[in-house]
Amino acid sequence: MPSSRRLARLITDTPHLRQASAVVEIGPGTGAFTTSILEQKRPDALFLAVELNGTFVQMLKHRHPGVEFYHDSAAHVQTYLRKHGRETCDCIICGMPWGIFDETLQRSLLAAICDVLEPGGEISTFAYLGGPWLKPGRRFKRMLPEYFSKVTVSRMIWMNMPPAFVYRCVK
Repeated sequence: MPSSRRLARLITDTPHLRQASAVVEIGPGTGAFTTSILEQKRPDALFLAVELNGTFVQMLKHRHPGVEFYHDSAAHVQTYLRKHGRETCDCIICGMPWGIFDETLQRSLLAAICDVLEPGGEISTFAYLGGPWLKPGRRFKRMLPEYFSKVTVSRMIWMNMPPAFVYRCVK
């Protein structure tokens, strides 16, 4: 089920996005956050997105023709930044379902994200209400401080189905 506009506004309501020279969206899915990113990012900022589902990529390319969408794993995000002459980005907005990934995949993706995130850069990602009580969700929450110097948790968005909150993590 696509994320609500309230969750999209919350996950993109960060100065890191508004000030970034390069923004990456990882796991845009059906694009629930993409429009909000486009509304808030600097006009001159590089913006690209990496999505594993090919059907979603085609739909997103049609809906947002000015955005660079790549059909690939988030583990390869650096390849696409390099394609645009960048090694790193300032801000990542992430819609990946961390709570269903095994530990190896969680660690692999977090490492790839840390590799491309500037020091002081931020990733905003979300989890559902029940996520932190399930084993993969608990593990993900415990891992975040291993990769990031600052981790904060937002208020709950009850009007999302299911209710969700945002993790903001600064490298």
